[in-house]
Amino acid sequence: KKADEMALHRSVFREGAAKNHIPTDQADAIFDLMEEFAGYGFNKSHAAAYSLLAYHTAWIKVHFPAEFYSANMSVEMDDTDKLKILFDDALEMGMRFENPDINTGEHRFTPVSKNVIRYGLGAIKGTGQSAIEAICEVRSQGGAFKSLFDFCARVDRTRINKRAVEALIKAGAFDSIWSNRHELLSSVPLAFDYASSQESHAHQSGLFDLADEHGSSTQEPHLVSKVDWGAREKLTHEKSAIGFHLSGHLFDEVRDEIRCFIKTSLDELKEHRDPVWVAGIVRSERTINTAKGRLNIFVLDDGSSALEITSDDTVFLKHKALIKEDQVLIALVKIQNDRRSGGLRLGLLDAMDLPQARCRFGKYLKLFIQKPTDALTHFLKEQLHQPISIGTPSPSHKLGVRLHVKTVKGEAEIQLGGKAQVYPTDELLSNLKTKTCAVQSVIVYE
Repeated sequence: KKADEMALHRSVFREGAAKNHIPTDQADAIFDLMEEFAGYGFNKSHAAAYSLLAYHTAWIKVHFPAEFYSANMSVEMDDTDKLKILFDDALEMGMRFENPDINTGEHRFTPVSKNVIRYGLGAIKGTGQSAIEAICEVRSQGGAFKSLFDFCARVDRTRINKRAVEALIKAGAFDSIWSNRHELLSSVPLAFDYASSQESHAHQSGLFDLADEHGSSTQEPHLVSKVDWGAREKLTHEKSAIGFHLSGHLFDEVRDEIRCFIKTSLDELKEHRDPVWVAGIVRSERTINTAKGRLNIFVLDDGSSALEITSDDTVFLKHKALIKEDQVLIALVKIQNDRRSGGLRLGLLDAMDLPQARCRFGKYLKLFIQKPTDALTHFLKEQLHQPISIGTPSPSHKLGVRLHVKTVKGEAEIQLGGKAQVYPTDELLSNLKTKTCAVQSVIVYE
């Protein structure tokens, strides 16, 4: 495999060939074939070994998929990119992943059944093998953990710190104990203080308390009271701990609403003469240089499929503020068959975020109330002067408001005046429930 040294042997080969009455041109032709191996090449026996290894690997993947993916993901647990590739491939093979769990999980990925894998605790960022081994050792000796306080009091805190516990909570590893991750995360300092006090009590002894079991005498405090995270915030924290979303998809939270005005999912798309509106979560973005200029490429993912969308600088820069990773994007695209890949080629024509789409496709915002109040009137007046978020193009219009009033005497629907319009951001829709008397708010699309 040394090209320079191989070239020096050409003359030697010619001389040897001449002694055996082989013409020079024929000798050169033979040597040319051998010279290719100065680059890279191997004989048939070498190729056969690789082929057999590939066959064995494929056989295991088909007949023992849980064991196959568990082993491969355990090997790659420190490389999030490779782990995500294996995770996506496993899902396509029909595999299901159990969330990481401090009461059942191990450091490595483990097969539960033919199509179910328990997520490895060692793949959670900020933990480490020593911390996970400490958890497993205590669990095997004293049984399952019953609470966050029980966990912190029992584990060796010289091997597992607050950051590791916080990462486990964000990844969902405490969900089997308590489902409110926000309360758990907020209570970590309190739990470590409790564990320290328990340790202090355990080392105390005296004339009147020799018979007491100080390690278990102190009552556990309550968790810090917090409203649990919404789906998006929960998945965002999950991604920070795992590297990707494990328990759900960011599009799940808005799927039903978006299907009111975009009926087709990404996996149902076909070539179409007219532009088509699509929606999903922006997953990645990159730029490449071509002979025609810069080409911007990003992936749109709605949970059913993930497709690449391309755009030149003119269109891309116009909508750059909207094309951000993990954000909802509604895009107008031109769809063509890609002869090279056999799939589809999507070109970006226009884009908007969800509040803009609500204004474009929605008819009005309906508020269900029991009676009009001063709080509602004040809130709607505030919206007249509410600025649009920086980086978001101004909407072509806002949504009108209708009140659906229901009392014991009957119900009626009231169309408010033209000035009573709102720009329907997620924050506004959330505030309608907390700051007014609205029982429910619904954007009507049809």
